[in-house]
Amino acid sequence: MKYEAVIGLEVHAELSTKSKIFCACSTEFGAPINSHTCPVCTGMPGALPVLNKQVVHYAAKMGLATGCTVNRLCKSDRKNYFYPDLPKAYQISQFDVPICENGEVFFYVDGEKKSCRLERIHFEEDAGKLLHDEIDGTVVDFNRCGVPLIEMVTKPDLHSSAEAKEFLEMIKTTLSYLDICDCKMEEGSIRCDINVSIRPEGSTELGTRVEMKNVNTFSGAVRAIDYEIARQIDVVEHGGTIQQETRRWDDVKLKNTVMRTKEDAQDYRYFPDPDLIAVEIDDAWMHQIESEIPELPITRYERYLNEYGMTAMEARQLMDSFAKASMLDQAAASGKIKPKAAANWILSDISKYLNDKGVELGDTKLTADKLVDLIVLIEGGTISGAAGKKVLKALFETDETAEQIVDRMGLKQVSDEGAILAIVQDVLAKNEKAIADYKAGKNVTGFLVGQCMKASRGQGNPQIINKLLAQELAKL
Repeated sequence: MKYEAVIGLEVHAELSTKSKIFCACSTEFGAPINSHTCPVCTGMPGALPVLNKQVVHYAAKMGLATGCTVNRLCKSDRKNYFYPDLPKAYQISQFDVPICENGEVFFYVDGEKKSCRLERIHFEEDAGKLLHDEIDGTVVDFNRCGVPLIEMVTKPDLHSSAEAKEFLEMIKTTLSYLDICDCKMEEGSIRCDINVSIRPEGSTELGTRVEMKNVNTFSGAVRAIDYEIARQIDVVEHGGTIQQETRRWDDVKLKNTVMRTKEDAQDYRYFPDPDLIAVEIDDAWMHQIESEIPELPITRYERYLNEYGMTAMEARQLMDSFAKASMLDQAAASGKIKPKAAANWILSDISKYLNDKGVELGDTKLTADKLVDLIVLIEGGTISGAAGKKVLKALFETDETAEQIVDRMGLKQVSDEGAILAIVQDVLAKNEKAIADYKAGKNVTGFLVGQCMKASRGQGNPQIINKLLAQELAKL
């Protein structure tokens, strides 16, 4: 029998606020253990929480970007459960009235446009972290307690690990575009829980779901989903039944193990938090949030395909980086160059420089205007492409314009046909063997062009050199 997988995700993203969700402690990553704590985030008796307004702002922003209805009036709830790194023995979250509901995220898989509905987005506080050491045992670090999260819960609309991965990538890119999460996977800024079930192909009934907790890489999510689908099929085909349970994914051993059995909302004994008032988003605040939504990744991707004539791979690579995509659009808006010319530089030399240096585009001196000026100089024949690479390196690191760098480095290309003809004739006169080889039918053009470029100190226009060289060789 053939089976279809049904997958739902719960994606947790740490918001990039400077302080925690209910207190003024810093959210900075990597601080000494338990140095960013206070009576509120460590759950001391009598300590009262105060909701960080920026958390509400960011959560609503993500809701609007994913087509959700933003509930203008919502509340906070207590989700009760015990865990060693949850000092209050409850988590402040949202239950029946989340800040955002009923959204949809679009993405592409192998050129086919797909979508996944979002059931809800809610804000909540993160728990602490257990640090395991063979010598010291287990230490509880409460620095992460109270770091603000949004949790995005999907409908069971995904049917493969490939779809799940592309959905997660689109969520990450959207968070980055909105500038509400640093998206540093290595620091746990984005994590997800995965719900997987199987059903006979063609069936519309949902099977029993199994949840896998805290998968913190997208590649790990792919491996976890593929493993769980195969495990469930094996259980069913050997006469067993799938149990609703939560399992822990081990990305080193590439297997999952049972953590706990059936778990539903009533097990958490939700009730409204008595220490926090309801949240109301008025018209002025909503208009402010709406004004901050940029062109979204999927829209930009499709525009690059349709308007700029890019390949799917080029459009995807540019879409993934808000800074690179913005530079491309600013360069194209100048009207001085074709978008594809700017895209080629951004995807090749500019990306290589950023990767080699380990920096972001915003950390450099390069701007869209500088890039446009550089391309204009190359396309106009003022400098060669090779010289352009030298100029680009300087543009990253100085406040000079492309023209100033060209003048300072003496990189202007010689395009005067009279001057170049003299160089070509001199090179031919000094390379009798190459001339003999040419007459014998050998291809020596590349060698002779190289000699001409050398004689011109790299400043001769290659197109003109090739043209004049061909004319002179034809006379022999």
